[in-house]
Amino acid sequence: MALYLKLPEAVDQHAFNHRRWEELLESGEMAGYETQRLETDRHGHLVLSPWAVARHGIYQSRVVFLLQTLLPEGIAMTECPVSTSDGVKLVDAAWMSRQRFDPMREFTVFEKASEICVEVLSPSNTRAEMEEKRALYFEIGCEEFWTVAATGKVRFFAPDGAELDASALCPEFPDLIEI
Repeated sequence: MALYLKLPEAVDQHAFNHRRWEELLESGEMAGYETQRLETDRHGHLVLSPWAVARHGIYQSRVVFLLQTLLPEGIAMTECPVSTSDGVKLVDAAWMSRQRFDPMREFTVFEKASEICVEVLSPSNTRAEMEEKRALYFEIGCEEFWTVAATGKVRFFAPDGAELDASALCPEFPDLIEI
């Protein structure tokens, strides 16, 4: 049986997202969706996506490997849960500085985005969905948003939405990931 928290008129979205995410973890409700990726919307409702194809995971792992190799002073991770104004979202791959990570290390959901947030595109992703995620991540402190296409092409975006020729935070990161 699903438990839902009532969302009051004026709410601290981060506090609500934390409570709802903890509720989902403790209730075991998420365990029933082993073949789907779970996020929430701003009301705490589950948003389900099918697990991606193998290439998606390969790109995620390549991005994390490259980030950790090129920026060893921080933490590279996959499936990074972040609290946004539209619920909890899972960033496909991310890099966070130690300075940002250390105060949140015990959180089950990060209240501040990683400096670099990367979405590996799936055939079901729309341009509008990626623009929305980009805006949500920048809203909570992301400094660069990247996408990785099915071809391995990497695109880099600044907070103002401008596409960059290369990453300013990780200039050595390639614009094409080969597998």
